[in-house]
Amino acid sequence: MEMVKIISYELIVPSEKTPKNPLWLSNLDITARKGYTTTVYFYRSNKNTSLDFSVESLKLSLAKTLVPFYLLAGRLGTDKNGRMQINCTGEGVLFVVAHSDATLEDIDSFVPTNETRNLFVPLTPQPDIPLMLQVTVFKCGGIALGTALHHIFADGRSAFHFFETWANIARGEVNCIEQPWLDRTLLRARLDPKGMFDPLEYISDPKPIISSSISTSYASSIIKISKKHITLLKLHCGDTDGAHVSVFRAITALIWRCICMARTLDTNSKSRLYTMIDMRSRMCPPLPPTYFGNAAIRTSVSAVVGDIISGSINHVAKRIHEATSQGDDYARSLIDSLETIDMEKLPRSGLPASDLRVISWLGMPMYKADFGLGEPILLSPAMMHYSGYVYLMDSPGKDAGVSIVIALEPENMLAFKELLFKELAALEV
Repeated sequence: MEMVKIISYELIVPSEKTPKNPLWLSNLDITARKGYTTTVYFYRSNKNTSLDFSVESLKLSLAKTLVPFYLLAGRLGTDKNGRMQINCTGEGVLFVVAHSDATLEDIDSFVPTNETRNLFVPLTPQPDIPLMLQVTVFKCGGIALGTALHHIFADGRSAFHFFETWANIARGEVNCIEQPWLDRTLLRARLDPKGMFDPLEYISDPKPIISSSISTSYASSIIKISKKHITLLKLHCGDTDGAHVSVFRAITALIWRCICMARTLDTNSKSRLYTMIDMRSRMCPPLPPTYFGNAAIRTSVSAVVGDIISGSINHVAKRIHEATSQGDDYARSLIDSLETIDMEKLPRSGLPASDLRVISWLGMPMYKADFGLGEPILLSPAMMHYSGYVYLMDSPGKDAGVSIVIALEPENMLAFKELLFKELAALEV
């Protein structure tokens, strides 16, 4: 990939006066990863729109979008008790314009790495800005939109809501704007806490992971699974009575098995799968669909490696189901429990070489970010955080299946791919 040349930096502020009251953060916000979620959208050139107008219209529409999403123009701060909050200062978001001598044909081999993140996404400034954007113009007229959104401000569903809204405003479709729900007190801990417990995923390990057991380097890949193979996989993961199995659980079960085999883990050892559950529709009453913040909870499940490898894929999918079926009682108890934990000392590092983390973006409005150039032809995380990290996301286009975006130890990636394709091929027998 050719080097990217930065043309300009600019802070975009809301186009109208916005509220200045600070916004309270829930325990789920404060315990979110203290860093940015980075993505890159790629678009083909629109010959009917001049390039300069496109970039300028993005700035103008962004300023309008920051009116309802004014918290993103603020900064992280603390209240009088030292609790983290969002100070709605209206200082703005970072907007970078860059040029590249490359063409969109060069992104055919795109994979998320630290290097690609540095090319297409602005680097973290001081002080931290919650939202940073970079528009890179290619020689062919195509465009890359790189984004970095601080995780404490929003989870994945909230992030895609923002980008969809921005795109709608950019196209002039203001009648279909869904206002964000910014009141996070819906997830406040109860005055009379119940079901207190020590959630494994939110406490520091009393026996810290030895640094040598964490892979500091990774190879990354984007692997597409067809709808045909997804259907066959769900059938193999289903019960004999035809019980429904979600796409997430079916694909994750297969990934878990193939990773254990690729890593040649001891069959008597244990492997742990970490993931997140969006609780918006599972709370009682449900949260507003446009709740803007972190409404996903961490969960995990462990299993003996031998059972994962040799047992039925149905059994693995059932174990995942057990860990991802939590409802209101669990979420409320978790939020209560976080009141008793020092949230500044939560584990936020990588994973031991036996474990993996799978994040689902399935079913999210990822490809509705049409700024007048059509839907993105490719959307991907810009980088991966560490080995064992996996994203599941819908592939672009109708009936396109699912894309697995995975980071794995370089020495194990080839074996993982071969095992995955072998397992998929066996489904057709």
